[in-house]
Amino acid sequence: MASAGPTDVQKEATCPVCQELLTETLSLGCGHHVCQACLTVNKNAVINPRGRSSCPVCGTRFSLETLQANKHLAEVVERLGAVKLNPDIGKKRDLCVHHGEKLLLFCKEDKKVICWVCERSQEHRGHHTVLREEAVREGQENLQKALKRLRKEQEKVEILEADIEEDRLSWKRQIQTERQKIQRGFNQLRRILDKEEQRELNRLREEEQMILDSLAGAEAELAQQSQLVEELISDLERRCEWSDTELLQDMSGILKWSQIWTLKKPKAVSKKLKIVFQTPDLSGMLQKFRELTDVRAYWVGLHI
Repeated sequence: MASAGPTDVQKEATCPVCQELLTETLSLGCGHHVCQACLTVNKNAVINPRGRSSCPVCGTRFSLETLQANKHLAEVVERLGAVKLNPDIGKKRDLCVHHGEKLLLFCKEDKKVICWVCERSQEHRGHHTVLREEAVREGQENLQKALKRLRKEQEKVEILEADIEEDRLSWKRQIQTERQKIQRGFNQLRRILDKEEQRELNRLREEEQMILDSLAGAEAELAQQSQLVEELISDLERRCEWSDTELLQDMSGILKWSQIWTLKKPKAVSKKLKIVFQTPDLSGMLQKFRELTDVRAYWVGLHI
């Protein structure tokens, strides 16, 4: 692989959104960079169709809150701008500032690009050095491997997000079904209670009618006896005004009847209801129901 020349550096320092040199550089985390203004002014360039922020180059998602300024790249961009103004500066940057030789080697220990004279100097003696092109190739390969691995991890995240969303919808459906089941159950209980209430009221009305009929019969019977005794009294009072002869001639029948007549009491009506309604202990019944439900759920859980 060829060494990273001015063209590669310029490409890295160019914003993929506005295609100009980066200003107020922000790193996206995937290795690419954009201008801060492009994120705030031209948001459509970094918002994908799913409404998520993603790199305009590789599509890797990022969070706006985690973005950081890249001071190092900002310095590179500043130097590149100076190179554009003075092309000789770019040529000098490929030369060692200490020895004036081309920077063809890379020191792994110091992470620096050096020349062949630097390699033989006391500062880098014994260090592991490789050709600059080889170091660049290795770095690019490592970047690609890391990028590939992170993209796979990103795919895993998206799959897990989809699974969670599916679970959420499944739970919503299950909860809604259970809610409807509870409502149907208690509506049925209310209908049963309403039916039982009506049955008890009907029974009470029947008993009330029987009691009232009995009282009405007793009242009618007393009215008949009252009328009879009034007639007897009236007849006796009238006889008291008769002459002695009239009284003695018609004395036996009415007198005997008046002497033997007694009041016949009507059949007594009970003062207590045959059946007294007792309100069911619904709270106790519900408690027993809950206990049975808990036991059933326990045994079902053991067999799952």
